Amino acid sequence: MKFTANFSGCLLDRLADEKETSFLDRLKFLVKKGRLELTGSAAYHGFLPLLPADEVARQIKENEKILKKHFGKNFKPAGFFLPEMAYSPEVARVIKRLGYQWIIVDEISYSGTFKKRPDFNSPYIDSNSGLRVIFRNRQFSSAYPPDKILATIKQSAERKRSLLAKESPIITATDAELYGLRHEDPTGEIEKLAKQRMIKTMTMSQFLKSFERQKPNQVNLASSSWESSPADLAAKKPYLLWINKNNKIQTYLWRLANLALSLRDKYKKDKNVYWYRWHLVRGLASCTFWWASAHDFKPVFGPYAWSPDEIERGLEDLVRSVRSLSEPRTKKVKLEAENYYLKIKKLIWEEHWRKHWHKQYE
Repeated sequence: MKFTANFSGCLLDRLADEKETSFLDRLKFLVKKGRLELTGSAAYHGFLPLLPADEVARQIKENEKILKKHFGKNFKPAGFFLPEMAYSPEVARVIKRLGYQWIIVDEISYSGTFKKRPDFNSPYIDSNSGLRVIFRNRQFSSAYPPDKILATIKQSAERKRSLLAKESPIITATDAELYGLRHEDPTGEIEKLAKQRMIKTMTMSQFLKSFERQKPNQVNLASSSWESSPADLAAKKPYLLWINKNNKIQTYLWRLANLALSLRDKYKKDKNVYWYRWHLVRGLASCTFWWASAHDFKPVFGPYAWSPDEIERGLEDLVRSVRSLSEPRTKKVKLEAENYYLKIKKLIWEEHWRKHWHKQYE
């Protein structure tokens, strides 16, 4: 089997720190053999459409340095994985400027609905950035893909005709944690899929190469994520799970995040700027905001998106980024950050005990 995957730079470094050398060696082996294609991404899984362009570029470049450290000084992925598959025209232009060739987005970004879907057998190019575009099939990505694909093959056999032809090729894209953490696959469905002779697996770059003689269709992509709904896009709220004006916790988290971000250039010569940056990028991880959404993902094989501990983890890093600066002139902004910190902390636990305690276990 062949896969395209994203390993964020922070994860690769963490694996190295934990001495998981055998796992890293296996990754290198698969990459060298062409069975695993790695993509570029943001080093710390930041939610890119809501970050300043220079911060987006910085996290992408840092990710490149980490990939080169582990896979060779000349290693450069062709494709780019947007954390949470969160697309915006501004982010796409940064990605193109940094030398990437393609991105993958959810099919909803094609038209903003599921009524008008992309032709998965045709090549596309983003008119905003010039990047080649691959659309993932949400139907086959909304649960455990091997289960869905095998069920389709079974239906084809029972009806003595190919149901796969209409959906060929099948492009799935999920969080890798689905393969193990969210679904343990005790019956070995992925192994069964690997034995299917009628299935041919390809990396994304190989898939794009199959279109090299065809002129790609220009497409004006809608800002979206892989969880966007038609209602979200119609309401011009493409990133509702990460920023919702009716969600007080998210609102104040972004105020604190933007306060911390505003200090980057002003205090770049501070003697503790390393630790400021160390905490900042970890606090900006999309998980900080996602776990405050309290969205129920059970219908799509996911968790109940509420975790006070995960929100606090990001909150602690955001406030510590401001606390880390040693310049005396930061006293005023430190006090402002502490006010946000205390307010958010109170909101988290009040909401947890009043609304969510035990709910995620029901």
